[in-house]
Amino acid sequence: MPVWDDPLDFVAAPEHPLANSGPMKLEDVVRYPAVFPGGNTFTHHIVSGLCEAQGLKPNIAMSTNYMETIKMMVSIGLAWSVLPRTMLDEQVARIPLPGVQLNRQLGYILHTERTLSNAARAFMKLLDAQT
Repeated sequence: MPVWDDPLDFVAAPEHPLANSGPMKLEDVVRYPAVFPGGNTFTHHIVSGLCEAQGLKPNIAMSTNYMETIKMMVSIGLAWSVLPRTMLDEQVARIPLPGVQLNRQLGYILHTERTLSNAARAFMKLLDAQT
């Protein structure tokens, strides 16, 4: 069940060349090494799909399923990546890409053969009321 949109931004370390070049094109960004979420994640597919649609192949140096790990790798200058906007702070710099707006939809899933706790039902009711 979709609950909210989570905007994503391209990011690099504040001292990385991508962070100090002004507005960029995706073809410029993909020349640099990237750290991506794991290949089985929705975020990976969003970014890969954007690149493929423009005939580009990102230079994926490494991948991990942990967003905090990606942020740490980016913050020390190992690579660029895409992070949820809510994770951006002074440790990483947004790379402006005019015309590129990435979003992922977050929500919850249910196991139809399991009984939900009262707390889980209340939380889902609260989430549903927000959408």
